[in-house]
Amino acid sequence: MMATARGIAAMAMFFLVALSASHMASSLRPGTGLGTCRVSGYLPGHSGNCQKSNDPDCCEDGKKYPQYHCSPPVTASTKAVLTLNSFEKGKDGGGPSECDNAYHNDEEKVVALSTGWFSNMARCGHQIKISANGNSVYAKVVDECDSVHGCDDEHNFEPPCDNNIVDASPAVWNALGLDLNLGMVDITWSE
Repeated sequence: MMATARGIAAMAMFFLVALSASHMASSLRPGTGLGTCRVSGYLPGHSGNCQKSNDPDCCEDGKKYPQYHCSPPVTASTKAVLTLNSFEKGKDGGGPSECDNAYHNDEEKVVALSTGWFSNMARCGHQIKISANGNSVYAKVVDECDSVHGCDDEHNFEPPCDNNIVDASPAVWNALGLDLNLGMVDITWSE
């Protein structure tokens, strides 16, 4: 009887380990874990008159750039990459902001969100809290950091944004005490 109880316990342990390993493997597999956002397609690059303020990445002819229709899920502390962008006319932001069809000066605390987070303008005008470097600041959502389109005049001949971008004005960077020369910093944000 003792051998049977040990056999049942061993078999139960085997099934628990197997189920755990199977769950772990499926959560790590691209496209199957909670909160994944996969590439939707690729945009063929086209170079042009790329305004070089804030040292943007400019499209190259023939290069393929990933496109995303989605962004990671928004949480109480969403991980993102803060990039530097001027929303002034004639600068690297391209055309006027999508939310209000206006330009914004570099002293305004404004941001553009990746396509999935921008959510078809649903976050326009919202204040989001951005945290980095032990500091936090509130900034107004005024534009989309387009994760699908790019490499054209409207997008300053820059590639589509990644799916996890908060593109911020110099005022946001200054309020966070960040070095503008970095151009890209890991942050968290929340609504």
